[in-house]
Order: sequence, then structure tokens, then C-alpha cells
Amino acid sequence: MSTVQHPTAMVSRRRLLQAAGASALPLGLPGMVAAGVDEKRGLGRGAAEKSCIFILLCGGPSHLDTWDLKPEAPDGIRGPYQPIATKVPGMQISELHTRLATMTDKFCLIRSMTHVGNISNHFDAMHHSLSGQAMAPADAPYMGSILAKVRPNERGIVPYVWLIKCVGDPVFCAPNIGIGGHLGAAYSPLFVGSAANHPAMPTFKAPDELQAAVVAERMQDRRRLLEGLSPSENTGDSHRATKDWQDLHRRAFDLTSGSEGRLPFELHRESTSVRERYGMHPLGQNLLLARRLVESGVGFVTVNGWTGTAPEGGGGAPSSSWDMHGGEMGMGSAFGNGSYGMGYCLPKLDEALSALLVDLEDRGMLENTLVVVAGEFGRTPNINAPGANPGRQHWPSCYSAIVAGGGIRGGMVYGESDKNGAYVKDKPVRPQDLGATIFHALNVPLGLRLGRDGFTRPISTGEPLLDLFG
Repeated sequence: MSTVQHPTAMVSRRRLLQAAGASALPLGLPGMVAAGVDEKRGLGRGAAEKSCIFILLCGGPSHLDTWDLKPEAPDGIRGPYQPIATKVPGMQISELHTRLATMTDKFCLIRSMTHVGNISNHFDAMHHSLSGQAMAPADAPYMGSILAKVRPNERGIVPYVWLIKCVGDPVFCAPNIGIGGHLGAAYSPLFVGSAANHPAMPTFKAPDELQAAVVAERMQDRRRLLEGLSPSENTGDSHRATKDWQDLHRRAFDLTSGSEGRLPFELHRESTSVRERYGMHPLGQNLLLARRLVESGVGFVTVNGWTGTAPEGGGGAPSSSWDMHGGEMGMGSAFGNGSYGMGYCLPKLDEALSALLVDLEDRGMLENTLVVVAGEFGRTPNINAPGANPGRQHWPSCYSAIVAGGGIRGGMVYGESDKNGAYVKDKPVRPQDLGATIFHALNVPLGLRLGRDGFTRPISTGEPLLDLFG
């Protein structure tokens, strides 16, 4: 696993922080949001030309109980939920998706996602999914970092944000979430929120890092100091590491010297009706925040699909709502109304995702904003512990995803699973193919190679799903 290289003693991290006037910044944080203000619209400067909201259903949702139900499968495979008709003839989804069923013409449903190899642990499956690769090397950067590298923002706006990193068990944190892989720390995301500070809470606060550590009158002096720290006497890794930190904290200086950086996080500017349409829970308000960030010019927003704690409780780590093992891991019934139950989580996803798609379309942003909804894998056809607290185990061979906006044709199903939802029957979509499709939608050339010190690698080895566009 790649690690961030640190400067030598000649230029200490503390000195770099002080030079940038950003001593409050966590080490490795690449930058801040600095959106313009328009008194009439609230957010200014306009959205990025192309952007992506990647909703990661951390833990791996059951495709058989959400978007690929098998009502004719035998007992022990089919779940308790019935498929319902949708706006698109012949396209059925779970009965718990009452809102999404009315708007299937706005998204494409992929039912043939599959991992290369038997990658059945969260850590590795998420690493491959977020990097958009199969057999991804340990230091592979994730798609948001790649976009930050190839499309730097000229307007002082961080290009990559992650809403709620990982709360609880670190097994759900892919290795390069916070370090940018081999591209370096300058291309890691800004992390926003936690279980104790999320936008559904009345006490939610924007990251402290959006405020400068010193008064404005001293910022210019500190910038001159920063620019005077030359890595010219260093060579090799130490030269590269020192330059990384200089670039990182120069960006921190630029961004914290403005006064508008907190605006996208001020959700009180939204009407009560809009906020309630998304749902007053972590997933709903994070998707609203994601829309505001994209509207401000952020190019890639990853949203942890955590739906929050259910009134009935349910156990388990609070970051991974979709890891529905059932009673075998003390999570309660996967088909119940607890924190790890589809009776609680699916309606929250239905509410939040439908509101996001409507909101983006109403604002004229859907055509230029790609929305991706997926877990790192699916769930076993066989239901384990079918008694009081049933659940399903990890299953990488076949799962589903939703894609919308960004030029994607709505109202279609791509690929097919077998009769039990165990294996792909038609049109397999590998992680690298979904990654290539995301890059294609964002107008990133697939032949691009990125790297450092003369060693480059292709950003994708997959094939974009061109049939999805048009």
C-alpha cells in the first residue's frame, strides 16, 4: 500500500504549515471549497463543466432485494419483497422504492456488475471499485483523485470531496482514500462530516479547515515565506515530498484567504420543503450537500451511503448501513427496520436519490452531472440464518448499480443475471468498465497515462459502456 512521503528535516511540516497560514489543517488535506456568492441564487460561479456524484453504498447492498428481484426463485433465495412495476414497461424494482419507481426513465439500471476474481472482503473490493480497475495495484489512485489531477480547478475550488469518510470499523476504509495513491497527497479529497457532525444535525459545522489560521493582514507575509522554501537542494523522494507539501499548503493559503468557502455547507439557505424532500437523515442531507458542492464547481463528490441510526437500533459500525449479514453478526434482520435492515435503509435511499435526480433536473444540472449508485459488491443468493434474523453474505460475482445523468440514457436495463441472481448471464460489467464509463461521461480521455518520476500508468484498462449514452 502506498504511503505519503514526508519532507526532510530541512523543511519541516510545521514550517510549511506556518508558512501557509494553515496550522489548523490536518496533514494530507488538499484544499477547501471556495465558492463564489450570488445574493440571488445563493451559490455562484456555476457548476463544473462535467461532474460526478458517486454514492457508495458501503457494505454492499443486496441486488436481489433492491434492483434485481427474483420472485420465481425458490425459498431461501428470494427475499420477502415483491417487485413493482415502474414508469418504464418491463422494468421492475423493489416495492420499497416507491419514488424511484415513478422515475425509472431518468436512470439506467445495470444488473451485470461483477468483480474479476473472488474479491469478497470490503477492503479490496472497495479498492478496486473506487479506483475503477480490476487487479488494481496497491497504490492505485481513486477516480476522484484522477479527476483532480487531470482537471485542476482554476477558481480556487477543491475538485474532490468525500462526505463522511469512514465511521467506525476501519475495514470499510479503502487504502488510498486519503492519500491520492501514487499521484500524491495533493490529489486526496477534502473529508466532510462524521457520525457526530453530519448535515442532518442542527449543529452541523463545515470543516474547521475552511478558516485561515491567522488574520488576513499576515497572510501575504506567510505566502512570501512559503514561496521562499525551495526544494532545490533536495533530490529524489525528498525533493518530490517537499514539493508536494509546498503545493499542498500553497493551495491551503489560496483557499483559506477567501471568505466564501463555507457557503455550500450552509444548508439553512435551502428551503424547508427542499430539505425535507431529500429526507432529514444523513444520506438525504449529504446528497443535498453534494448537489450544492457540484453547483459550486466541485468536480467529484463521493457520498458514503450511511442512512443513519434507526429508532430500533441494530448494531454494527455506523458507516456501513448496507453490510446486512443479519443475526450472524449481531445486526438484526436484514429485512427488518433496524439500522441494518432494508425496511429502514431502502426507503431512505429511495427518498434521497429520487430528490437528488429531480433537483438536478429542475436546475438544469442533470445532463452535466453523472450520478453513480453502487456498493463494492452484492449479496449471496442464499439467505443465511433464515429464522428470526436472516441476512445475506458478501457476493462479488454478480451485483447491480444505477447510473444517471451525464449523458446516460434513462429508462433502460443493461445486462442480466441468471435466474437466481448468482452469476452474470449477459453483458458483464467489470470495475474497470464502470470506471471507463465514468471517465467517458466526464470527457476524460481514456488513453491518458498518469504517474510520477517518468513512470506512468493508464488511467483505465476498461471499455466504456457506450450503449448507455445517447
